[in-house]
Amino acid sequence: MATREATATRRAPRPRPRTLLVIGGAEDKLGTSTILKRFVKLAGGKSSRIVIVPTASSFVDEVVVGYTAAFTRLKAGPDIRVVHATSRQEAHDPDLVARLDDATGVFLSGGSQLKLSQYYPGTPVGEAMHAAYQRGAVVAGTSAGASILSRHMISMGEERLTPRQRMSQLTAGLGFIDDVVLAQHFDERGRYGRLLSIVANSPQLLGVGIDENTAVEIHDERIMTVLGARAVFVLDGRAAVTDAPDARRGAPLLVSGAVVHTLPAGATFDLQAAALVGFVERHQDKDARGASARERLPTVQMDSPTSTPPTASS
Repeated sequence: MATREATATRRAPRPRPRTLLVIGGAEDKLGTSTILKRFVKLAGGKSSRIVIVPTASSFVDEVVVGYTAAFTRLKAGPDIRVVHATSRQEAHDPDLVARLDDATGVFLSGGSQLKLSQYYPGTPVGEAMHAAYQRGAVVAGTSAGASILSRHMISMGEERLTPRQRMSQLTAGLGFIDDVVLAQHFDERGRYGRLLSIVANSPQLLGVGIDENTAVEIHDERIMTVLGARAVFVLDGRAAVTDAPDARRGAPLLVSGAVVHTLPAGATFDLQAAALVGFVERHQDKDARGASARERLPTVQMDSPTSTPPTASS
């Protein structure tokens, strides 16, 4: 009996990791499409059932047509659906909820994250997204769709390098990941100051700024791997000294001792430990032409205290 039980235990399927794909916006849709290709693969490739959520955009029809064409070109399954609520009341529609019931991938487009925060958190559609995530569907978001994925999101703010008191505003997000605040279009729009101002005022939050055409793949809310063309900026203010409790509105903030990590494609980072756990040097110009692994520089591997991180894909 013990032998049969041990055999059954060994044969039990491993649970699928919970996976987020957080995109900094302006991802390539027509070329090699590294990031969208990864999303389709994570969703199941030709067997995928993808749900597009275009609600943040002011051009819903164009967004749906564009991403449907991109996913189809990348050999996604033919079952591509749309979930789009135009009010919080509509996010209670059982038909919209049903479209998420067997989804293997959920993709939230860019636009206004305030539309997303108004309509989906705490509604049946929002809960259906969480249910899909918990059973192993990949949940991806780009631009505004990326910001909404965390528990707290930056909903508006100034774009400058110097952090100033109250230069940005936090709003409730969908809450797929806690203790992290996500910023998109990071380098392109100069969002260093507003992310640092958030971290100074809420040091328990790890700031993650993602450049355009760049993404992070996060497994089980912990292990984060960077892919794409540019870089990801991580701000850890837990040990920093700041005058945030006393600074007046608009005043430059004192922030001393914050830890900064700049992570290009191939970096793997432990969000709980706030530490690099692996790095594979990647040359985007060669990778785009299909360079073999032998043409890349050697791997630098750090020891992870709890798990072996997934390798980055390009």
